Amino acid sequence: MYKQMQLKPSIIDEYSKERSVTPIAQPHNFMHPDDYLILEDDSGRVKLAGNMPSPSTYVTGVVVALHGKESSDGDFYVQSILEAGLSPQRPLHSEDNKYIVLVSGLMVGSGQSNPLQLQLLVDYLTGHSGDEQEQSLAAQIVRVIIAGDSVDIQRSLLSGQPLGLKDQARLTEPIKELDLALTQLAAAMPFDIMAGPNDPANFSLPQQPLHKCLFSGASTYNTFVSATNPHQFEVDGVCFLGTSGQNIHDLEKYSDAKEKLDFMERTLKWRHLAPTSPDTLGCYPFTDRDPFVIDDCPHVYFCGNQKKYASRLLKGSEGQVVRLVCIPRFCETGSAVVVNIRTLECHLLTLSTSSLVG
Repeated sequence: MYKQMQLKPSIIDEYSKERSVTPIAQPHNFMHPDDYLILEDDSGRVKLAGNMPSPSTYVTGVVVALHGKESSDGDFYVQSILEAGLSPQRPLHSEDNKYIVLVSGLMVGSGQSNPLQLQLLVDYLTGHSGDEQEQSLAAQIVRVIIAGDSVDIQRSLLSGQPLGLKDQARLTEPIKELDLALTQLAAAMPFDIMAGPNDPANFSLPQQPLHKCLFSGASTYNTFVSATNPHQFEVDGVCFLGTSGQNIHDLEKYSDAKEKLDFMERTLKWRHLAPTSPDTLGCYPFTDRDPFVIDDCPHVYFCGNQKKYASRLLKGSEGQVVRLVCIPRFCETGSAVVVNIRTLECHLLTLSTSSLVG
């Protein structure tokens, strides 16, 4: 399916902006009332009309089955539409109350980051803070996932010119600060750190793992895992799948939904993590396979670097059950998400330093 959009950016428009004296306003969302959908394959394309959802629901790249007929205008009149739906899912086997902590957007080194708040998080996860009940919960945390945007690099220093000693120190200081926190965490439990849009990693999806040389302290532990983005893993037979947020942020630009969880639900039902790539979302040009196709339905599907926390339990037609989680940016909210892998229930963990400041 292809979505014809009047406001969609093009390379010609980008070139015009560069040569224009007056800057052109960049809209947050590129949808327009006159947008329409086109059915496209190797043989050609035809405009869609008839009984189908609003074009605002779909984006370019979605694969669907359509039932209908050709109209007198040469359009394809849609009578019904069939999406792939949720992929097959393996049953849950976890019997113990174990917890996974999801955190995102640490942004160490930025103006929004609070070093004391980050240290509180590490102390809580390692069982060095909180009352007896909180320490009992922390003892059942078996893994921590850091879903992108962990560090804020001063990109103004990366001008291509040799850096002086002071500038080198300014550039590496946030990474050293993050490494100190992660070293404490790695000494206590396994954790995975994913690359994000603002991390020192490649731009296009799938983002490769952050290099271990950035974490000279934490990488010495076998509990340290530098993971790709998107990231898929299992804990006691519970399948987790998630991204650092780029796929959902791009869907928000080219389609409409009441909340971010709706975008996440659509990607699962379309069986594709990033349907807008490579059209509007940068990705590596794979020729023999598509790594973003969802063959197995996860039990927990998370998305990092969101403005606020949200969660929903999605149930499929064949008994699939998926916990959708939007992870709020920690530097802005001081919050992480705790997921029980036995029940798939989750709750928000919020740490505040206001009572510690005199």
